[in-house]
Amino acid sequence: MSELATLARPYAEAIFESAKENKSTETWSLVLQTLGYAMENKTLSAAVENPRVDRDALSNVLIKACKDFGGQEVENLIKLLLRNNRFHLIVQIRDLFEKMKADEEGYIEVDVKTAFPLTEKNEDRLSIVLAKKLKKDVRLSTEEDKSLIGGVLIKAGDLVIDGSMRGQIQKLAKRLYS
Repeated sequence: MSELATLARPYAEAIFESAKENKSTETWSLVLQTLGYAMENKTLSAAVENPRVDRDALSNVLIKACKDFGGQEVENLIKLLLRNNRFHLIVQIRDLFEKMKADEEGYIEVDVKTAFPLTEKNEDRLSIVLAKKLKKDVRLSTEEDKSLIGGVLIKAGDLVIDGSMRGQIQKLAKRLYS
């Protein structure tokens, strides 16, 4: 995974710098989200990986997917990634771009998984605590995950806080078997 991020970084940085310069970070965010979702489609992903698939036809399909936000820069990016066999990096490019955008705008995306749904009051409290700890505005995304058994799993960039029962049981098992 880190190798893919290393390959994706120059593309993400170039896109971000251009987007900042042109005040189009929101548009590029939508473009990269769209292309990232497209790569999550198994059929399209297989077509991108297959060297026998006509690159011009493939680029036309992808350009049409972005027609609402597109422009010459979007077309150029799609064609460049396909020509260099790097389109499979689009998800990593998207993620790096979003991190750069968040850093620039002073917020951090925080993913929270809980065994049981959080109330709005609990989400607000958690946002306040995390904002103080991380010294940034927090954009909270919550998800219910019954496999946690109880507690919470928080991911904010490279920071992972595992307060789940599953995590505690795994730590205990590791200590017992060591």
